[in-house]
Amino acid sequence: MVFNNVIENLNLRIARSFIGRHFRLEGSGVLDQKFSIEIRAGLATFFAMAYIIAVNSSIVSDSGGTCVCDPVDPTDAICAVDPAYLECVSVVKRDIVTATCAIACIACVSLGFLANLPLGIAPGMGLNAYFTYQVVGYHGTGNVSYRQALAAVFVEGLLFVALSILGIRQWLARAIPASIKLAAGAGIGLYLTIIGLAPGAGLGVIGPDSATIVGLGGCPAEYQDETGACLSHKLQSPTMWIGIFLGGVVTAILLMYKVKGAILIGIGIVSITSWPRNSIITQFPHTDAGDANFDFFKKVVTFHKLEKTAAVQDWDFSSGHLWLALITFLYVDIMDTTGTLYSMAKFAGFVDPRTQDFEGSATAYLVDASCISIGSLMGLPPVTAFIESGAGISEGGKTGITAIVIGFGFFISIFFAPIFASIPTWATGSTLVIVGSMMIKSAAFINWDYPGDAIPAFLTIALMPFTYSIAYGLIAGICSYILLNGFTWIVGFISGGRIQPPELDKKEHWTWKLEGGILPPWVQRLSKGDTRFWRTEYVESTYGPGQTVVELPTTRDSADNSLELTSQKKGISTARTSEIGVGEVSEGRMSQSNDFAAPMAGMGMQMDNEVTGEQYRDTQARR
Repeated sequence: MVFNNVIENLNLRIARSFIGRHFRLEGSGVLDQKFSIEIRAGLATFFAMAYIIAVNSSIVSDSGGTCVCDPVDPTDAICAVDPAYLECVSVVKRDIVTATCAIACIACVSLGFLANLPLGIAPGMGLNAYFTYQVVGYHGTGNVSYRQALAAVFVEGLLFVALSILGIRQWLARAIPASIKLAAGAGIGLYLTIIGLAPGAGLGVIGPDSATIVGLGGCPAEYQDETGACLSHKLQSPTMWIGIFLGGVVTAILLMYKVKGAILIGIGIVSITSWPRNSIITQFPHTDAGDANFDFFKKVVTFHKLEKTAAVQDWDFSSGHLWLALITFLYVDIMDTTGTLYSMAKFAGFVDPRTQDFEGSATAYLVDASCISIGSLMGLPPVTAFIESGAGISEGGKTGITAIVIGFGFFISIFFAPIFASIPTWATGSTLVIVGSMMIKSAAFINWDYPGDAIPAFLTIALMPFTYSIAYGLIAGICSYILLNGFTWIVGFISGGRIQPPELDKKEHWTWKLEGGILPPWVQRLSKGDTRFWRTEYVESTYGPGQTVVELPTTRDSADNSLELTSQKKGISTARTSEIGVGEVSEGRMSQSNDFAAPMAGMGMQMDNEVTGEQYRDTQARR
């Protein structure tokens, strides 16, 4: 009781301060939200996404970083067992640990304070794998060097800043067909699963096979040929089984019981089991690289400065491969980072169903884009909003305080680099598979009833893991969508609508002409001379007993402010759509039909048929 009173007093004091007014906390007269809930939500998201520190360092260091492969053994062309090279790679891994924590801290704090959104940002899963294995290649075997790839990421971030200011990035996120957006998430999930099962950054359950392209793996290193294929003793690697049971099964059980930080707990159990040196599953074998790694591990708490990855870009743009990498990163990130940030904002309930945009989107995209360039200066692939942000949102996170707490957690983690740098790949392999299973859920909401939507979505999903490339999957999905649906449109146009597919009515509606226009709301307000263009004002109006609603300012003239047509399309039940706007609140509740709830659920939102008037006003005020 005393503790609860202390918490309530703290909530009230903070709400009445500058912090409360800036973040719109309960007691500040703007939003009904408590500071203590934001702290809890931030911790939940941090523990849900803290695994990225270990996983990202493990994946990106596989590129070799700035290390130069000069093999002593002519049969070891990629320096897979070269002691000097592996010791250099271990330093790169430590650098990536520090860099990952630093950029996540900067990004989360910036997003929280400037955009007031409860989302976590860090180097993205899928993007880091694409950067390492598709662009740079394992130990630098790709067509683009690590230094050139970082230069491409830096320039891409600047281009993203320009696209965000102009609103093009937001428009693309809204205009891409829903089935392709949903399929991209599912395809990336399968892509991560392949990485988690393969050797290198995963468990090694699968591996190369000369007869079937891919086959069972899991054999100790002494039973592998020069390609990594198992000659015998398949599925007999002790590290693989430790990763499967302690990392995979245990984590899955914890997730079933909704234990907070389940993924981090699974990684921790496998790591602690692998740290003793005199065992067959040790992370620190008695080699030169193992000895160096163990010496660093014994420091436990220290600050590791960036030695090999800070500002190492190669600015020679004469290479055609560099331009190819730049273009590839650009369109992959347009789909991935933009889509993830947009999807999490929609999951949090911040997206306006009419304009398909959310207030603060321009600032959020600017922060995200800026941190892409900043992260590249630290040696990192692009950053993105994390789907694990849903953990904090589910805990009640509504404001940027949640994001700032996440950033503070990553700041503390910087000083525990020796621990995070010593997490073995078999500890994170199962994590990638589990994250993949979470991302594949979006496939359930794809429109499988119409081939024009289903086939492009399926190609997107299938080609990402099969080609080991996010980019190729997106190209296949978008091109096939344009080809199939463009053909039916042309035939229908020429025939005057007489020749149409029999099930055309099942096709998802798509148009590039979205309500709200291309320019972000703040630019539209500025163009109209609004001196407070960076803020969203709102007022409450009363239309009779129990009919208090929130009216948001719009970028359209009042004469065009009727939402009657939109309401009819979305199926919103309202008595006066032309007057009230988005919906009528009657006796404290707003009625919505299932037709309106369905598309929201399709983007990952679970909506009841009735939403309380208080919840509705909170959401509108938050936007």
